Amino acid sequence: MLEIKQITILDSLYQLERELRNKVLLRPIGLPDNAWEMNDDKAWHFVATESNNLLGCVILVPIDSKKEKAQLMQMAVDTNLQGKGIGKLLVNELLEFCKKQGIKEVTCHSRESANDFYKKLGFEIYDEPFEEVGIKHNHMRIYL
Repeated sequence: MLEIKQITILDSLYQLERELRNKVLLRPIGLPDNAWEMNDDKAWHFVATESNNLLGCVILVPIDSKKEKAQLMQMAVDTNLQGKGIGKLLVNELLEFCKKQGIKEVTCHSRESANDFYKKLGFEIYDEPFEEVGIKHNHMRIYL
């Protein structure tokens, strides 16, 4: 049964999360493994698992001192499982967590190819497009 849960960097699933992020997000664009872990110790981590297999992950990083604004980062679903609703479940769980924590705004840097995914979940594009790690991105946000 598919389960979405929150973990910490001390959880054994964290190493699987790191590997999935490397495999899906970093290696395909030539970045070194673990290159985007600078926020992991202060982030909230959400993972999708089934029978102890890690299927997807996303982290949420607080970006203001009041913790009313946070950034969704490092969203990854195993390549063979994309398009099956796992990402949607992860983001919905993350947004429910935000509501309980009093987080009022969630932002993300969306790869252009993922804009429609985030729009369907209620995010909107704001500001100008930009390039990050050699890929076109948009600033996106949702108010809760």
